[in-house]
Amino acid sequence: MIRHYPDGVTREPEVTDATELCLPDGRLNPAAVGWTRRPLHTANLRGWGRTKRWEYWGIVTSRHIVGLVVSSLDYAGVHSVYVLDRSNGVETNTDAVVPLARGAVLPPRSGEGEAHVRSGGLEIRITQRPDGTAIFARAPGVLLDVDVPLPAGHESLGVVVPWSDTRFQYTVKDVGRPAHGRLEVHGKAHEIGGPEAFAVLDHGRGRWPYAITWNWAAGAAPGRAVQLGGKWTDGTGVTENGLFVDGRLHKIGEELQWRYDRSNWLRPWRISGARVDVEFRPFHEKVARTNLLVVANETHQCFGHFSGWAEADDGTKVELDGLVGWAEEARNRW
Repeated sequence: MIRHYPDGVTREPEVTDATELCLPDGRLNPAAVGWTRRPLHTANLRGWGRTKRWEYWGIVTSRHIVGLVVSSLDYAGVHSVYVLDRSNGVETNTDAVVPLARGAVLPPRSGEGEAHVRSGGLEIRITQRPDGTAIFARAPGVLLDVDVPLPAGHESLGVVVPWSDTRFQYTVKDVGRPAHGRLEVHGKAHEIGGPEAFAVLDHGRGRWPYAITWNWAAGAAPGRAVQLGGKWTDGTGVTENGLFVDGRLHKIGEELQWRYDRSNWLRPWRISGARVDVEFRPFHEKVARTNLLVVANETHQCFGHFSGWAEADDGTKVELDGLVGWAEEARNRW
């Protein structure tokens, strides 16, 4: 199933009709492989073992960065509520690890149904509607109540990555959605809204290899957003790279080069290819580690500012200066 392209340029099809991720026997549906501008896949995953499901929402404001995770990794549910105060670098973080992911509810389609969990002192509820998503989270010292509208014509990047017919991943990366609502941190309330406030979705459903490493970068500013990935898609013939201009997706079908210093994560990162030349300058590093013997993870997620450019479908170079977001490396054994 893995296809190697010496020039690094992929030949991935655009999927335009609703489709199921799996065949009746649980193997990958070949018709599902490709990319979409809106969620069209139903993750009809069957059984247990190597099956991973998650919803990640990141919310960026001029004062805070919020990260929420609801996940089922088969062996465990790993959930979290995280808040960074950008003014002083203070982190507020609650994690919960639940054996066998008991109590985690994750619907099979992005944009439909409710994902929720309540465990270990935290509660997350993600209610998906055709016109947007309502996000509620509660954890020690944190209360979040935010609405994330889906503007008319707004596009996301959906991708099905095939390692084989038994190992594959469906992801939806939706970057630069408007967000408004309320965040309370240690008793102090903050309003969320305005042009600098936006939300990013990472919706994931699939059956993974045991050990994998990925890079992910996402950033937005009014009218522009970028979504970039690496390592985990290399050699599959599919990438998760895209530029968004006024909500429209410009798919970038090439494997990108990622350069960063693993001994100093706060040094500038460089992400480049024929249609992308980005510098990312971090201002904060978040480190997350999980070690449950069978399941282990180490993630370095850096928040910062983007500069550089990405090329639109018509060849126009779109400046990315002023975008805010993150770049990360995650190493998983799961």
